[in-house]
Amino acid sequence: MQKVLVTGTAGFIGFHLAKLLLAEGFQVHGFDGMSDYYDVALKKRRHAMLLQNPNFAATEALLEEDGAVDRVADAFQPDIIVHLAAQAGVRYSLENPRAYIDANVVGTFNVMEAARRLEVKHLLMASTSSVYGANEEMPFVETEKADTPLTIYAATKKATEAMGHSYAHLWNLPTTMFRFFTVYGTWGRPDLALYKFVDAILDDRPIDIYNHGDMYRDFTYVDDLVKAIRLLIDTPPVRPASREDVPEWDSLSPVAPYRVVNIGNSDKVRLLDFIDAIEESLGKKAIRNYMDMQKGDVPATWANAELLQNLTGYRPQTDFKDGIARFVAWFRDYYGK
Repeated sequence: MQKVLVTGTAGFIGFHLAKLLLAEGFQVHGFDGMSDYYDVALKKRRHAMLLQNPNFAATEALLEEDGAVDRVADAFQPDIIVHLAAQAGVRYSLENPRAYIDANVVGTFNVMEAARRLEVKHLLMASTSSVYGANEEMPFVETEKADTPLTIYAATKKATEAMGHSYAHLWNLPTTMFRFFTVYGTWGRPDLALYKFVDAILDDRPIDIYNHGDMYRDFTYVDDLVKAIRLLIDTPPVRPASREDVPEWDSLSPVAPYRVVNIGNSDKVRLLDFIDAIEESLGKKAIRNYMDMQKGDVPATWANAELLQNLTGYRPQTDFKDGIARFVAWFRDYYGK
């Protein structure tokens, strides 16, 4: 039975990934800081569900806490580490930037050190589509430069990509970074747009629509996302013999067993169409509060997911209207609304 250490298992994506891995017979140890960035009760509920499986155990500690990751990794001896835990949220990074340095940079360094020491078969770590920053050429491709992040959140994620490359090169540590594109779905985070919109509409509160709705996102359903991660676990990068061995379409480093992979739906959806679909699913109109663009936001994201498909034969494809309907059904059931 393969052992996978997953950070962030009380979080939105980590919970769904752990659930999938357990269903496939993996042994999973979760690591989560249970920070109060959003409702801790939701995080505890996710962990409680996972703990019903005898092949799951969890540790509550902060990634940046000295020695915490090492203690868990040494006791569990994972074959694979999937590092999803992070201080998330583009807008919160304007208010509390230090939280992002501590969790995302220092915490990720601690995870990489444990992976190096234990010589795991594959280290997989979450980045974000936000690293593309001011890039305007779309859809975004992994082989493009991504040197213009617009928020400290994106900058910390770009930093972890660079750190991951150096460790892959120095220690021959197979490392895959994935860039997520606007993930949504059941058991989602309360700070995400879909969650906030549904909650507000049901309570007759106005929703804030930035840039007057002239924004586009590549909405990726969480089940599709974790399936992609699961397939990438089995696709560790191998250091190429020479630069000529790396195909043009591959983001594989010429000097390290390191790769960056977009995980997105490859579909640019207008924010106003997304809101229309929410209204349709709820059978209720939103009170719309149109606002200017928020500092640090980008007008559009759109993934080129050909690399993911070339590596795994899979690409996300859930239509956003179907995904919204599933989320609304979960939300109404969970909150009794």
